[in-house]
Amino acid sequence: MPKRVDHEERRRQIADALLRTAATRGLHATGMREVAAEAGVSLRLVQYYFGTKEELLLAAAQNLAVRFGQRVLARARLAKASGSDGPASPRDVIAAILTEALPADDERRTFTIVYTAYLALSLTDPALAITPLVKNSGAVIDVLAAQLRAAQAAGDMPAHLDPDLEAVTLAAMSAGLGTSVLAGQSSVGQAQAVIDYHLYRLFPASRPALGG
Repeated sequence: MPKRVDHEERRRQIADALLRTAATRGLHATGMREVAAEAGVSLRLVQYYFGTKEELLLAAAQNLAVRFGQRVLARARLAKASGSDGPASPRDVIAAILTEALPADDERRTFTIVYTAYLALSLTDPALAITPLVKNSGAVIDVLAAQLRAAQAAGDMPAHLDPDLEAVTLAAMSAGLGTSVLAGQSSVGQAQAVIDYHLYRLFPASRPALGG
């Protein structure tokens, strides 16, 4: 009996191969043939699942967005497990999102490189849909804003701050820090210090006592 093929898994396998290749060669130098070699499949099979490079790039961008969301949720759960018995605090959730976006390991570095490269390509290539990136960024901002509103309602964030504007600020800061680390302008430690600085501004009660 022939082995049943999991087509969605095969698509993910090929999309993951594109991400790995693009992280080292760059998206502009990554073609269908290179992706096939990285995935260990034939070029014809890649073309079967993705008719064009643009279709493959779009699928990879969607995959990036899903994986980022999964990693953020996992980090937020870890913050909850290491804290009190209750749910993770808004500060913990926000810290998890911002920290996860830092290219501090191979997987997050790959995410940041490919995400940034795809964004740059999509600005000048009408064949590339920027929708997955926009939706992902918008979803992250919505989560940040919701957490900030919850913190404000609980009295943990100053009442004069605007949660929606602060969420946009945090998302833009996060993207800039990721690029800065990739370019060698900042270390991961310096980027984390910037995140902590802004979190202390938003959540003054979380600042460690002097001499602590």
